[in-house]
Amino acid sequence: MPNPATGRRVVATQKFFDDASIAYLRDQGCEVEIAALPDGKNEGTLTPEDMRTLLDGAAGWIVGHARITRDVLESLPGLAIVSRRGVGYERVDLDAAKDLGRVVTIAAGGNDATVADQVIGMMIGLGRRFREAQANMETGDWRILLGTDLFQRTVGIVGLGRIGRSLVQRLRGFEANILVCTPRPDPDFAEETGVRFVEIDALLAESDYISLHSPLNPQTRHMINAGSLSRMKPGAFLINTARGGLVNDADLLDALEAGRIGGAGLDVFESESDPSKQSVTQALIARHDVIAAPHAGASTVEGLNRTNMIAARCVVDVLEGRTPPAQCVVIDGRT
Repeated sequence: MPNPATGRRVVATQKFFDDASIAYLRDQGCEVEIAALPDGKNEGTLTPEDMRTLLDGAAGWIVGHARITRDVLESLPGLAIVSRRGVGYERVDLDAAKDLGRVVTIAAGGNDATVADQVIGMMIGLGRRFREAQANMETGDWRILLGTDLFQRTVGIVGLGRIGRSLVQRLRGFEANILVCTPRPDPDFAEETGVRFVEIDALLAESDYISLHSPLNPQTRHMINAGSLSRMKPGAFLINTARGGLVNDADLLDALEAGRIGGAGLDVFESESDPSKQSVTQALIARHDVIAAPHAGASTVEGLNRTNMIAARCVVDVLEGRTPPAQCVVIDGRT
């Protein structure tokens, strides 16, 4: 098991690690290195050998989207903590981390508002047909395209974690009728906010906008597929800022091409983990009824600064032998 007291080298392998977070780590006695990734690579394409080279001698790793396997962790015996700058952790072998005595954390609470803001932007952009209107204007066609309001429409939220709850707060300002499907309904939250907890079929049938906020696991993979898309209200919009595997992207493309739904806002795609589906991604982002982003929902200056600092504080907690905040701890193999 790594001994946190033996090293203070902290490596950050993702972009946009801010000066304040670096200063905090240094003030706590850490040696901070912002990794220079090999040419043409990002975190998601780093090989185990790349990671061994970058992380050799590190006690803390602040990471975004690298795939962290048992082999990688075994090759870094001094690594005490993997601190995710984000809230997903499906790319980390948690069983291996536990077996090897490592700590895995997430930056819980850092990007809730940022992602919820993006969802609202996508809803408005799709409803008002911003992309299609601008494309027409670029060719000299200034005809007015009739859109639809978000005001007082029915919005379905699938999953009610921190981001889902932040979205509810924003939608109340639009006087939306909010439906929520979650494995753990919260009656107190419903009483406080006026949301209505429903089963997925009711949410699909009644919602004008549907936003996905579920984790990706075997039970939720392809929860949106040809069958569920066929049960959506005609003309409704689908928003996915959570994980690409929640949606069968080929089925979504078919539904859009057939005009069964009104459009989609997509910040995540199946091709992020399966390059064979890149052609489907390209077909989706080329459509005027799709607003797309490159998994950038959490990437604002403010959002990244918050998540950077949370990730840095988790690293320091572990190097000092403390336990990070409970909401941030995914695995603590020290116990």
